[in-house]
Amino acid sequence: MVFGTFILAMIVLFDRILLSVAKDPVAESLQLTDKQMGWAMSIFALGYALFQTPAGLFADKYGPRKILTAVVGLWSLFTALTGAAWNLITLLIVRFLFGAGEAGAFPGMARAIYSWIPLQERGIVNGINFSGGRIGAAFALPVVAYLMDLVGWRMTFVILGGIGILWGLVWFLWFRDNPEDHHSMSAAEIKYIKEHTNRSETKSEKEKIDFGKLFRSGQMWLLMGQYLASNFTFFFCLTWLFPHLRVKYNLDALEAGFFASAPLIFGALGNWFSGFLVDFIFKKKKWGLSRKIPAIIGFLLASVGIVASVYMEEVTPAIIFISIAVFGADMTLSPSWSACVDVGKEFSGAVSGTMNMAGNIGSFLTALAFPYMLDMTGSEEPFFFLAASLNMIAIFLWLMIEPKRPLAITR
Repeated sequence: MVFGTFILAMIVLFDRILLSVAKDPVAESLQLTDKQMGWAMSIFALGYALFQTPAGLFADKYGPRKILTAVVGLWSLFTALTGAAWNLITLLIVRFLFGAGEAGAFPGMARAIYSWIPLQERGIVNGINFSGGRIGAAFALPVVAYLMDLVGWRMTFVILGGIGILWGLVWFLWFRDNPEDHHSMSAAEIKYIKEHTNRSETKSEKEKIDFGKLFRSGQMWLLMGQYLASNFTFFFCLTWLFPHLRVKYNLDALEAGFFASAPLIFGALGNWFSGFLVDFIFKKKKWGLSRKIPAIIGFLLASVGIVASVYMEEVTPAIIFISIAVFGADMTLSPSWSACVDVGKEFSGAVSGTMNMAGNIGSFLTALAFPYMLDMTGSEEPFFFLAASLNMIAIFLWLMIEPKRPLAITR
């Protein structure tokens, strides 16, 4: 199951970063300015954000088998249709629908983790899943640059859409929502999973989520606020890092692709390290600290790295510090999603989707803030200082989050 969600995370970020790599040929072909390309990149995040909570609710109600199959098929279709865009309006429509389709990916994974993964292993599983996304994006940068030279940007989107549809077919045929329904599970393993998850602690499955209570929950807002900061830092790598490096350091596409992939590799390492740290501290009977400590360390590294990168005149040291920032930002993912499963329980899909909604409002703002702030100030420095400030605020938010206290969000 974890291998399947790892591959899915690779596909998610692979498809998501395509437009960043294809920025120059798309802009040239459709005659778009940098600000218009900023809207094309950010509109994905808006669609992704707005459909997070509904997608999570559907994952809770219908199960991750059906929902993940459906959403992967949907966004893969719109990935392919991106290659058919002929002006800004059609590009915005397709990218918005692409984002809406992708909205169910990680909430669906969270719901699968709730049913399948013991508490003491959720940190590393979340780390593995999110590292898959970073590896996929890092792999995409040079590969997509080469593929576009080979077949053009339009056909590149079509090819990548087909890969997602193939994953959806395999997942639907193989996966089951509950371990006890899978033919390859032994009785001993099913018993172990039941004893080491918190499924037995949940209330009646007939109870329904009260969204009024969800959005009045202070703890929910704390989770949303810190995740907005995390995504604000990371989404820069998926949108403007590649074109930023090309312009500032006068690189060709392949060089920029390799340099821009380094922070994503460090992001994968940050996910693995954080996932290990979450589970290590949890096994020391420190449930709350197992979520807080990795997140706080991560946000501190993100703040320091992003500010230090501003003062680097050469591409290599700049990328080193941006890599440290992304390592830190990605350290926050495993504790964030583990905390959502902790406090959401049988509603973990809706809770994680709501947190991810706020995070991707941060992504939406990032894709617009960089070109607009650059245009207004003539420098990228204000953007990087804003990102660092948000990361510092997130540290204080984590000090108030209580992962051991379930959300009272039922009717």
